[in-house]
Amino acid sequence: MSSRAVPPSSVSSPLAMLGVFRYSHRALGLVWQTSRRLTLGLALCTLVAGVLPAVAAWVGQLIVDGMVAAMDRHEQGAAPLTDLLWPVLRYVLLEAAVVALIALAQRGLAAQQSLLRALLGQKVNVMILEKAGTLSLAQFEDSEFYDKLTRARREASTRPLGLVNKTFSLLQNAISLASFGVLLVGFSPWALLVLVVGALPVFLSEARFSGDAFRLFRWRSPQTRMQMYLETVLAREDSIKEVKLFGLEPLLLDRYRRIFETLYAEDRRLTIRRETWGFLLGLLGTLAFYAAYAWVVADTVAGRLTLGEMTMYLMVFKQGQAALSASLTAIGGMYEDNLYLSNLYEYLEQPVPEETGHLTEGDSPGDGIRFEDVGFTYPGAEKAALSGIDLHLTPGRSLALVGVNGSGKTTLIKLLTRLYDPTVGRILLDGSDLRDWDRATLRRRIGVIFQDFVRYQLKVGENLGAGDVAAFEDETRWQEAARRGLAEDFIADMPGGYHTQLGRWFKGGQELSGGQWQKIALARAYMREEADILVLDEPTAAMDAAAEAAVYADFRDHARDKMTVLISHRFSTVRAADQILVIDGGRILERGDHASLMALDGRYARLFRLQAQGYE
Repeated sequence: MSSRAVPPSSVSSPLAMLGVFRYSHRALGLVWQTSRRLTLGLALCTLVAGVLPAVAAWVGQLIVDGMVAAMDRHEQGAAPLTDLLWPVLRYVLLEAAVVALIALAQRGLAAQQSLLRALLGQKVNVMILEKAGTLSLAQFEDSEFYDKLTRARREASTRPLGLVNKTFSLLQNAISLASFGVLLVGFSPWALLVLVVGALPVFLSEARFSGDAFRLFRWRSPQTRMQMYLETVLAREDSIKEVKLFGLEPLLLDRYRRIFETLYAEDRRLTIRRETWGFLLGLLGTLAFYAAYAWVVADTVAGRLTLGEMTMYLMVFKQGQAALSASLTAIGGMYEDNLYLSNLYEYLEQPVPEETGHLTEGDSPGDGIRFEDVGFTYPGAEKAALSGIDLHLTPGRSLALVGVNGSGKTTLIKLLTRLYDPTVGRILLDGSDLRDWDRATLRRRIGVIFQDFVRYQLKVGENLGAGDVAAFEDETRWQEAARRGLAEDFIADMPGGYHTQLGRWFKGGQELSGGQWQKIALARAYMREEADILVLDEPTAAMDAAAEAAVYADFRDHARDKMTVLISHRFSTVRAADQILVIDGGRILERGDHASLMALDGRYARLFRLQAQGYE
């Protein structure tokens, strides 16, 4: 990776640079929605902090000129010096009050920005997570989309407040500049031009390098994600065992270092260029200030300015240059923040498939599940994962899917549960297309345990309750589900029973064996008492033979009026299904019950005999 490899972008053009500011008003609206009171407080403190520096400079002039006049009158014997100083002391007290108000306004800005930072960070993160809940599984499995999600989460939660803070900083400095300008015009209108000439080159340089930094950030999202993944693999309890046993630490750590070194080289190159140009162009501002300094001193020596006016103008030039520089820096920062906010809104505006389903009951209740010439191809794939799938499963009947890994069994389940929609053909439930069903109603009818089920780092009962959010905290339902999933015995032996923390991520957490976790997942599926479609994807792969036999005995007792779909590599469980499908390459190779398939003496019969030999 080299700096020349960074892809060109139109954001560095002036027109595009103005266009990227379109997110500013949205960020302001976001902050306003977060807290109107704090936003108004920011505006008030910004106004006070912007106006009062010029007032302090003007009062400073009055103090100096008052002192000079008092000294002159004292030397002329007009009055005692102490009497002459009282008017000056009033100005001193006034300046002290102004400085105190400036300090109060700055403290107010800092406090309100801190509070808004916490509130806004939470709000944006919730927006990101809420959006995630509306996305399809296909979008999560798309690497380019995952890069968008990563970029949004990494930077965008802090950028809205940063943009708003810079906006208020710009307003504050603009107010200060306007008030300084009123004072400087009295000296010379050309003085304003000196300020602009001194600050403008640095601003243009910062804007250019902000665009380069942003393009670099976007371009290297995959490498950044790989770094995060390697951190996870090297520091998580569910992967560290294998990493240690296989001796992968040096290899993965070396890859982590090489990615960092590549990214750091780009950062270093950009930083050196940015700071070098910033220093060289910043010298122009320094020269402009000292030229103005000399101008004011020369006018004072010539008698065109009083000592107090000289003091005021020098202060105004210095503070005016700082205010203008801060204003231009704020504009550059706003430009950069807008670039990063584009990540957030690019993610939030990701199109979501429109949900048109509304049915809560099918046209032919009791007809069950039908697949009619169903085919499916994963996004970006050339080969179909499923094709020509036809099947019919009625209530009270069971279906088993048999096939090698990658044959399409789990893909069929994803279609049934509407994690994906078919590419061709249609799937019916009770005579109506799944796409016409209300998604929430459909999923309440399905109880499922996936082979790669989630091991929630929550309490035991909450791990079970996740199967039915309506009964998430219902301990009676927990106990019934645990009994059916054969988990109640080992749960009773745990320190806190159903309130025991599971996993090692949090203090006091208890880790379970693979078989125990599988019983938790099975019990989770049983939480859905209303479900009349039960899907079990390798539900007993980690259990011993006795536990497996007990699970299927209970399963048969409670599945008499339900439609059940079973995926398993153990033919001792598959043989009891009413209908067995042998799938290979995404197509149905054989179908029938155990007896008919054995009589056919095809793929199923050969696999069954091969597995049976292992038990002889």
